[in-house]
Amino acid sequence: MQQEIRVPWVAVVSYPQGQTPAEVKHYIGNGRDILLEGFHWESHRGGVDPATGAKTSWYRVIEDNTAAIKAAGFTWVWFPPPSDSLAPQGYIPRRWNTFDTAYGREEELRSALNALEPVRGLADVVINHRVGVHTSGADFDDPPFADNRAAIARDDSSGVGTGNPDSGEHHAAGRDLDHTNPDVRNAIKTYLRRLKNLGFQGWRYDLTKGYAGRFIADYNDATAPGFSVGEFYDGDRQKVTSWIDATGGKTTAFDFPTRYLLYEACLSDDYGRLHSTHNGRAVPAGLLGFWPSRSVTFLDNHDTEYRRDYDNSCHNDGTRHFPGDTVSIGYAYMLTHPGTPCVFWSHFFDWGEPTRRRIERLMHLRKHCGIHARSHVDIREANRGLYAAIVDGKVAVKLGRRGWSPGGGWHLALDGDRFAVWMRN
Repeated sequence: MQQEIRVPWVAVVSYPQGQTPAEVKHYIGNGRDILLEGFHWESHRGGVDPATGAKTSWYRVIEDNTAAIKAAGFTWVWFPPPSDSLAPQGYIPRRWNTFDTAYGREEELRSALNALEPVRGLADVVINHRVGVHTSGADFDDPPFADNRAAIARDDSSGVGTGNPDSGEHHAAGRDLDHTNPDVRNAIKTYLRRLKNLGFQGWRYDLTKGYAGRFIADYNDATAPGFSVGEFYDGDRQKVTSWIDATGGKTTAFDFPTRYLLYEACLSDDYGRLHSTHNGRAVPAGLLGFWPSRSVTFLDNHDTEYRRDYDNSCHNDGTRHFPGDTVSIGYAYMLTHPGTPCVFWSHFFDWGEPTRRRIERLMHLRKHCGIHARSHVDIREANRGLYAAIVDGKVAVKLGRRGWSPGGGWHLALDGDRFAVWMRN
């Protein structure tokens, strides 16, 4: 098994007194997971029953597609935020304990989670900020805090908070919660336990720049998720790595650094940016090359997909979505490399049968060859027009317009415009 590279500028994770590394739980899955983001930005609008043409909830859409999700080999489905929200997408939470949302009723959510088994549900947990039930202020309810104003950071832009200063970055679309307040932390843990009672088994933490990473460790230790991933939205590998260190290594993180590098490489056909060096040898760039067991790789999600906002302007990050044939190139890289891959719902279900079949074939190849989160990558070339690598000595992958072959003893498993994947004979 490849040893993960912890470069000198990365802090060493410390362990609680009396515990060895093997006894510390990290909540990072089994290393062979494949995630599906089970929604997109407009999913709150629901779907259509193919038999009757009637409008259905998004939870019903997920349940109706459980057979395809299982057959493809996904192990987790990331659900949209499950609680009542001021905005229909769920990211301005109002009543944590109310599970009837724009995505469907609580009973439909429970039914979808149950129908997916043994695939497990990952809840989108929005705990950085919250709004009141009638105003954007401190009138929290369902549940209230012991002292609603003390639950808000004192430097929140509203001016109503009396808690400690925010432990992370400010967020304008709600009241920034004070995670140093034990009443806030206890309420969050109770909320997570309620989500477990609904049928969720893991957490996707939203907007983790908004509060200190050490609180993720606290929430995970209290609820023991099977998998945990944080949205530390930053393309700087050092910052993402430092945040994971701040959690004690007790979570994975979305690999935005790799995502942006792969995006630029696919669009420019220049793959030199996909490698870096350590001790004289080439390793993958981004978080993937330095802490692969904590890297959740992805191409697009509900934030980066192309969409129009409420004022009909193009969403800023959506202008950087993977276009056209670059989607297949991106998945050829992502599903043959280490880390834990996360496939976007729209790519799998909405981009047409050819794209879906390519993703399925790559997923099946990954599982057949035993590629996992810590797999070893031998980069043979990474320059303009060509990226070539061999993973665990079992899979060879080429991206780019230039020709390349791994040589004898291999057979072509899958190819397309500017990508090819081989398996060892």
